[in-house]
Amino acid sequence: MSWLQVLVLSVVQGLTEFLPISSSGHLAIVSRLFFSGDAGASFTAVSQLGTEAAVLVYFARDIVRILKAWFAGLFVRAERDNVDYRLGWYVIIGSIPIGVVGFLFKDAIRSDVRNLWVVATAMLVFSGVIAAAEYVGQRDRHVGQLTWRDGLLVGLAQCLALVPGVSRSGATISAGLLLGLDRPLAARFGFLLAIPAVFASGLFSLPDAFEPAGTGMSATGAQLLVSVVITFIIGYAAIAWLLRFLA
Repeated sequence: MSWLQVLVLSVVQGLTEFLPISSSGHLAIVSRLFFSGDAGASFTAVSQLGTEAAVLVYFARDIVRILKAWFAGLFVRAERDNVDYRLGWYVIIGSIPIGVVGFLFKDAIRSDVRNLWVVATAMLVFSGVIAAAEYVGQRDRHVGQLTWRDGLLVGLAQCLALVPGVSRSGATISAGLLLGLDRPLAARFGFLLAIPAVFASGLFSLPDAFEPAGTGMSATGAQLLVSVVITFIIGYAAIAWLLRFLA
């Protein structure tokens, strides 16, 4: 993999990870159309560590507050009425489906579904889903009205993002809107829900990212590090813009 490929693919990843337009789909299309090879699921997963680091930094106060409330609630019953304590559990519940599905179908995800026809079809179909969610969603529920059912259903929607061409943020935001969540809450909960899944996927895929994923498309350690830095910077800016837009 050349440095130009690393730069272009990292910029694409950073720009598209948090917008509801599928980063994995755009990476597959750009790498094949312009670089004659697929960067591969492993490179995609590792580069996502940068964008998820951006989520950690951007939502650092929220994450710390949720963790404090969650741990406090484990030992003090009175703390369990805290909305942040419940939100911590909803993130855990919502992370279970993608962990199970990703583990069971990891081989198919890394090979069979990365066909460009699958990617293009998924992007086309899911654009309709996003439009429908925006049109029919009530968008009148706030964070205090979240339930474990919401966490589970949004988590199930996140599983769709295992198919290249289906946007993770698009899937979770659409599910949130269909469940009646307001736009900022649907986006924020989706971003929080993505943290465990993406970090687990990226760390699990790190050794495989050095293996050739296509014609001349294997990455060095230095290239992966640069990719993570680039995606972090651009991803942080993308989060800030999207949340302002949704508000």
